[in-house]
Amino acid sequence: MPSPSAHRFLGRRTFVLGAVAAVGGATAATLAGCTPQPAATDLTPSATTAPLTWDEFTAAVDGQVLRYADPGYDEARSVQNPRFDSARPEGILLAASVADVVAGLSFARAAGVPIALRSGGHSYPGWSAGGADGTDVPPSLVISTGTLDAISVDGETLTVGPGARLAAVYAALGEAGRAIGSGSCGTVGIGGITLGGGVGVLSRSFGLTADQLTAIEIVTADGRVVQADADIEPDLFWASRGGGGGLLGVVTSLTFATQPAPDVSSFSLAFPWDDAVTVIRRWQEWAPVADDRLWSTLKLLAGQRHPSGPAVTVSGTWTGPADELEALLDDFTDPLRFRFGVERTASDPVRRSYADAMLHYAGCASAEECTTAPGGALRRESESATSSIGSRALSRDEATLLVDGVAQAAGLPGLVEGGASLDALGGAVARIAGDATPVSFRGALYTVQYTAVFTDGADPIPFDRFVRGLRSTMTPAWGTGAYVNYADAAVEDPARDYFGANAERLAKVKRYADPNGVFDQPHFV
Repeated sequence: MPSPSAHRFLGRRTFVLGAVAAVGGATAATLAGCTPQPAATDLTPSATTAPLTWDEFTAAVDGQVLRYADPGYDEARSVQNPRFDSARPEGILLAASVADVVAGLSFARAAGVPIALRSGGHSYPGWSAGGADGTDVPPSLVISTGTLDAISVDGETLTVGPGARLAAVYAALGEAGRAIGSGSCGTVGIGGITLGGGVGVLSRSFGLTADQLTAIEIVTADGRVVQADADIEPDLFWASRGGGGGLLGVVTSLTFATQPAPDVSSFSLAFPWDDAVTVIRRWQEWAPVADDRLWSTLKLLAGQRHPSGPAVTVSGTWTGPADELEALLDDFTDPLRFRFGVERTASDPVRRSYADAMLHYAGCASAEECTTAPGGALRRESESATSSIGSRALSRDEATLLVDGVAQAAGLPGLVEGGASLDALGGAVARIAGDATPVSFRGALYTVQYTAVFTDGADPIPFDRFVRGLRSTMTPAWGTGAYVNYADAAVEDPARDYFGANAERLAKVKRYADPNGVFDQPHFV
């Protein structure tokens, strides 16, 4: 059982999942795929050999266990968001193997130490920091799989550790002439983005990252190392394709089906801010039903990076023949010009290889420099964020509320950049049944991310209020749905809002895989 301190930072999630399971009126034993399978290996140390002290734990692993005074602790405790730099975890396990993960779980249970799980360190609420101020997470043992980052491309199959950063994954795939669709931030760990679904710049072409997942290796609460796929432990595999990280266990390996790497055209269009409402209404008619090979995002942004005032842009990717793109863009902009007199400012589309296009989106010249670590080309930024699901098209009045909300933020002191990004769905995302994975937004038009990048060291509360205020403003139009990879502690009913009708099944799998609440951490639910 978790320690009392673990229950203090995990209690809200325990209640949510327990309530959902009670409504379902079924026990874990009723799950068709929820019986132990021969593919599971028990590596759990026995009660007499489980490490009980930090010294014993350190000696039991091949990776590193870092504590307060150890060299490397300060660097290892940092996550991607500097607002959580106050975190001082009790210890950090930089796992070198699946056996290290098993030992970490065994030690935490035996010693009564709370657990925080980390892959790439991009948790918006800071839960993976292991005890930052304002997160309601006590100082914890951070089990980091960021060091499990091996990448193997064998024919049409990608096998990868959860800590592999997307930039490195894209580079390895590109070298092999293969591709998957995933996010545009090169420092994100592939484990975290996959377990939460995985919206990205090729979603309409390839589907969500989780849609391309074919198998996982996961360490469950009882120490089993389970190989799960559609046939072996199918419910565990189903829940891992969008149910959120840290819910069922610690994923230590992921396997994906790949596709031939396409060349990718990138485009960017800018419009006058005064026409933002009209642009939104035309874009939401066009983007979700365009050719599946076309993905786009509409951004409404203000702040110091926009000294001339708020900006509205539409940018995206095209994986079809280069000479067909302009006609597709004209299909979007011609009605704006001829019916409303709205003119676009466009840069020439750029055609790149798959790997180069993904590095371009990440803001890097090479995979090696695509890091916020010392020597990298990127820097960490303080940020607040939350989300909505664009479940239907906005009316003119509703679009005006969104535009006005972003414009009002332009004067927020310390705002580097903030606003809303609408990322088109449809295409391959919509071709998968709504209950085939935990993802609840298959039929939606787009996901919506509200963000505020702010000056390091500034009080985050005004920026949290801004992004959550935008979400609240748009709730009458879109409802309370949210995207689990943009987790927000203020989401009032996580099970319903992240997973919708799939929450009940997810809760049943949780009860089967983790009956004692070892992984009742505030990750995503």
